[in-house]
Amino acid sequence: MEPKTPNESRTLMTDMVLPSETNPLNNLFGGELLARMDRAASIAARRHSRRITVTASVNHVAFNRAVPLGSVVTVEAKVSRAFRTSMEVFLDVWMEDRFTGERSKANEAIYTFVAVDETGVPTEVPPLQPETDLEKERFAAALRRKQLSLVLAGKMKPSEATELKALFLAP
Repeated sequence: MEPKTPNESRTLMTDMVLPSETNPLNNLFGGELLARMDRAASIAARRHSRRITVTASVNHVAFNRAVPLGSVVTVEAKVSRAFRTSMEVFLDVWMEDRFTGERSKANEAIYTFVAVDETGVPTEVPPLQPETDLEKERFAAALRRKQLSLVLAGKMKPSEATELKALFLAP
């Protein structure tokens, strides 16, 4: 399979925060944001794999800033690493101030998706070729996150987690 770039999976979803989507403090519900991120990440994974994709895990979510009622929110999703059948998708959430239009990063998340065939059996995905410094950084970090997850789940011996060991052991 030919490698693809993160930009080939780039997905932008922009919407406004409405009253029915807010908590008593008039900020976007976390669950509403999670659903938006899941949809954007699913589209990014599908664009990369050209397959049906299913959410395997939500690896990280940071609710760094509240998103107030009336804000314009943009969820940007890109595949950050492709493994054999799974893809890590990194999401950045941007918010526009409703009065000034100033755009700032509000939140971020990392999801994992698996590509499946029509019967639900995992299927291989194309490799990813990062281009920018940020894409290369996220690409490298994805392997460390995967190894950590496998070690914690008991599916990999700590001694086999070469990327993690490299963080702690000087050459």
